[in-house]
This record gives sequence, C-alpha cells and structure tokens, in this order.
Amino acid sequence: MKITIKKTISGLALAMTLVSGVEAADVEVMHWWTAGGEAKALGELKQTLAKQGVGWKDTPVAGGGGSNAMTVLRARVLSGKSPTAVQMLGFDIQDWGEQGVVANLNDVAKQEGWDKVVPQALQKFSKYEGKWIAVPVNVHSTNWVWGNKAVLDKVGVSIPKNWNDLINAMKKVKAAGYVALAHGGQAWQDATVFDGVVLATGGVDFYRKALIELDPKALSSATMKQVFDRMAQLRGFVDKNYPGRDWNLASAMVINGKAAFQMMGDWAKGEFISAGKKPGKDFVCFRTPGSQGAVTFNADQFAMFQVGKERKAAQQQMAKAILSPEFQISFNQVKGSAPARTDIATERFDNCGKKAIADLKQAVNNNSLVGSLAHGHAVPAAIKTAFYDVITAHFNGAFSSEEAVKALVSSVKNTY
Repeated sequence: MKITIKKTISGLALAMTLVSGVEAADVEVMHWWTAGGEAKALGELKQTLAKQGVGWKDTPVAGGGGSNAMTVLRARVLSGKSPTAVQMLGFDIQDWGEQGVVANLNDVAKQEGWDKVVPQALQKFSKYEGKWIAVPVNVHSTNWVWGNKAVLDKVGVSIPKNWNDLINAMKKVKAAGYVALAHGGQAWQDATVFDGVVLATGGVDFYRKALIELDPKALSSATMKQVFDRMAQLRGFVDKNYPGRDWNLASAMVINGKAAFQMMGDWAKGEFISAGKKPGKDFVCFRTPGSQGAVTFNADQFAMFQVGKERKAAQQQMAKAILSPEFQISFNQVKGSAPARTDIATERFDNCGKKAIADLKQAVNNNSLVGSLAHGHAVPAAIKTAFYDVITAHFNGAFSSEEAVKALVSSVKNTY
C-alpha cells in the first residue's frame, strides 16, 4: 500500500481535522479484530480506558488481514474524518507516516520510557523519522503449529521435531480419518504457512536473504524450490472445503477435534482460550518443525492519527494504556501473543505464553527475530502482494515448484 495522496490530505483532511462526531473524551478505534479471541482481547483495552473515563467508539472492518480496513481508512482520511487510532501492521504504518497525517507521540513516549522497553525490531515500525507514531500492542509470531492433543494421542502421534516427522504425523492422521491440516484458502493464510516453511527449510539466514533482502540468488535457488515442494506436500493434507475459509474457522476444526493441526500465527491460541481449552491438556503448541530457535514476527500496533486539541488527551491516555505493563499482561494472555515490552514477568502466562516470551527473548539475543512476510514486516505491501500471488497460485495447483520459483523471481524483479 504505497499511498500517493499526501498533497490532497494536507490541503483537505488537515484543514477539516476529524469532524467525526466523536465526543472529546472518546476514542474512535478502527480495527479488524472481529473473531472471538480477538474481540475478547480488544475488550481488555476498552475496559482499561473505561476505568479512566475514556469512551470507545468501535469501528470494526472485518476481513482481508487488514487490507479492507486500509481501504476504508483511505476514504476516511480523504474526507477529513480520520479515526483516533487504527490497528495497523508493519510497512503500512510507515506509509501513513509519510503522509503527514499521524500524531507525534514523542512526549508520551519520553514520559513513559518506551525507548528502553520496546524491542528495536518493533520500534522500526512504530517510529517514522524519529517520531513515535504508533503504539505496539503485542509481538505475534507466525511460525507456530497448533494441535488437538486428544486427536494426536488417539492416532499415536507425538510432537514432530523435524519436517519428516511432521509429514509422517500428517499421513497417520489422514489415514485415521481426520483432516490433517486445517487451513483456509486465503492468500494471507497461504503466506503465513510459507513463512514457517521458508524458515524451516533454509534457516534464518536464507529467510533474511530471500524474503527481506530479496536476493535474486536466494529467490532462484534450489532451497526455494524445496520450499515450494514442501508447500505442495502440505496442500495434500487439507480438506476439499478449504477455499475461502476464514482462519478462525480452521482453528475451530482443531478445537472441535475434526482436524489435527493448524499452521497459524499465535493469535490462533486466542481462539483455543476463548473456547475454554488449556495448553498441554487440550491442545499443543510448537514451532514449525525445523524453525526452532528463530521467530518470524509481526506486531499489531495502533497508529495514532492527528486529532483536534479537545481529543488529544483521550488519545494520549489510550497510548499510555496500551503500553502499560498491566494491560500488556492482560491483553496478551487473552490474545495469545507476547508482550511488546521486554520487562514483563511471565508468571501469569500459560505454558504456550511462556514459550512465546522465551522464544522471543532467545531470538532477540541470537539475531534470529525476522519480520513476517505474510504480515507486512519483511517487505513493503506491493512486494508482499507479488509474493502472495505466486504462493497462492502454486498452492492451488496453477504452478509447479519450478514454475513458482521462476514466477517469484520475475514478480519481485518487476515490483522491486
């Protein structure tokens, strides 16, 4: 999403700043958290602000992994009716920072000490030209696999340690009459699986060269062909009804014992928790086999847009609340993600939560924390979309692995 409307915005939207009908003590929040676990997590923020006397106008825009919300946001900004805060990911934040319509949160950041507690990898997206313009809510990671423990126990499958273990486990599950891999046929879901497969196949250095640096040799390598070969393997384990299925419905297949595994970011854990399931007892969580020790991350953030003086206090209260230690704990317990602060105690987190925090710390220390391609933290949106097109076409059988590699190299070259 490269926006090219800066002059229009500066002449129209800033002159009209936010005539949206929202009360001075309210915040209007645009987001796409509409699934059960996500909505419950967002409720933690609503409750926190309510205790501080800040009202909440909810503006949900479901679907598209955020792309639908960005479409609505562009129209709102151009009409001079920007929301107070918008859920946003990665390079989208930087694109909006370039437009000159976002708030400067440096005073709040200095007062609250954000520079000391937020990982640098997140700050790369939270700031634009040295100014804090967004507040990270969490650190998600995408190279997770979720499993139904009862199904795995019944079939006699243990947690896979490497790729061959995973494939053999899925074969046993499928032979036993279960769906081996619950999946939704949407481009961003295909790419989420791709994140983990690239990391598991080539390691973190290959991931960085291919998906972040866009090195032509890495993109055209035999390792990349192996990545697509493995994606084709996984395609053989999904059910026939996967096209268009929402991710949370795929999670429900695992929760309800219809499927054994789902390869999805840790927001899936929120669905398990919302359904009353407990890690270790009802479900298991593990990294995509072969990717242990590395983390592909994305961070939900709330980009803050320029508001009138009468609404700035409420906006700043929201910013402070998001990065407060108590909210970071309560929110991420429900959401399934890790806190966006490095100084949070882990006692109140479950086993999967503790693992997420420990894995994140290890990845930061080992320089193996890399941005998720699927979720806008590896490359800008236009290049991400080029990846999406090839990954999904291959997953749906339009390309062989060899053809997919060639198409990927060509698409990135034409876009980059």
